[in-house]
Amino acid sequence: MFAGAIRRIGSVQVNVVRLVFAAILLALTILAANLSVRLSFNQYAYLSISGFIGLVFGDTFLFKSFQVSGARISMLIMSLAPAISAILAYLILGETLSLWGIIGIFVTTAGIVLVVVSNQQSGSAPVKLTRIGLLYGFLGALGQGAGLVFARLAFVEGDINGFVATFIRISASLVILLPLTLFTGRIKNPVGVFWNEKRALMLTIGGAIFGPYLGITFSLIAIMYTKVGIAATLIATVPILMLPLVRIIYKEHLSWHAIVGACVAVGGVAILFLR
Repeated sequence: MFAGAIRRIGSVQVNVVRLVFAAILLALTILAANLSVRLSFNQYAYLSISGFIGLVFGDTFLFKSFQVSGARISMLIMSLAPAISAILAYLILGETLSLWGIIGIFVTTAGIVLVVVSNQQSGSAPVKLTRIGLLYGFLGALGQGAGLVFARLAFVEGDINGFVATFIRISASLVILLPLTLFTGRIKNPVGVFWNEKRALMLTIGGAIFGPYLGITFSLIAIMYTKVGIAATLIATVPILMLPLVRIIYKEHLSWHAIVGACVAVGGVAILFLR
């Protein structure tokens, strides 16, 4: 959905507006379900920092990596996020993983890498692998991993509803993103843009529902019930989950490398669940 919207109106518009839509949906959910937003100062602080690091810092460098290195290389570097999350969780939270947990993370990551490497479309323009591109990708992965760890710190402080946690995280990121994009002229007249591109509007709303609204909420619920490294590994299986979609929607040919990589990744996920 986001890919379709970005082709019509650009990544900056979609990135900011998707978070605005998600924040509105989350606010309505909180009001409708009468969810409590009474959290401690530390919980608000940790979730806000998580939003800054993950959705502002991490996503900004991820988009820069897309621009410099292309999607394939960027997603390949982003596959480091689970390992980064596990290391940060060990250093900051004191979380440890069993031997089977570590094996499961490595097997799943290997499958993801195999899928991403095999997913370069034939005939696409060659991408120059630069140090700055690698740095952008690594900072994007670091932002995602650190964002999950700080969110976990909020849950350690006490119980939080996942929708409330996501609302705080996204709202905090918008406090920085909205003024920054408006003052720099990166986003202009979104009402007029979407009025002329209603298809993009529908795609962005749909993406906001499945992405920030449900996706981020469930990712926060995941780190509440399991270790950060394992949750990050499951979240990183996006390239695997997208395979049937790109086959059905875009009619893309799936190479044997991609199919084998998907099987390896699923095997790694099985190890994580059976550990």
